[in-house]
Amino acid sequence: MAVLHYHGSCQCGAVDFDVDADLGHTVVCNCSRCRRLGSVLAFAPRESFTLNSGEDNLTEYQFNKHLIHHLFCKTCGIQSFSFGETPDGKQMVALNVNTLDGVDARSLPSQAFDGASV
Repeated sequence: MAVLHYHGSCQCGAVDFDVDADLGHTVVCNCSRCRRLGSVLAFAPRESFTLNSGEDNLTEYQFNKHLIHHLFCKTCGIQSFSFGETPDGKQMVALNVNTLDGVDARSLPSQAFDGASV
């Protein structure tokens, strides 16, 4: 696949965003958080992401090594994205592909990631 433009939001619509991302490679993680959420993840450079609305409606959760900023809507509880860094220090966004309009996350090629062992 190629880098394409996507629109996404939480369930209630309070958190609304746009992102340019390549969904040709997604990840299903088995860490204690992702497993419970059922997230299908794609990653993009932070500069490819625009939060259109809802910054004041986000709350954060961190766990384990506190390296990823898991952000979710205070109203509906949906985690649409997280912010973090790649191992070489580049800012990135982890997208919950389930929150992107018109995308069937489960039809995309996915790789399992053993986050439970990290």
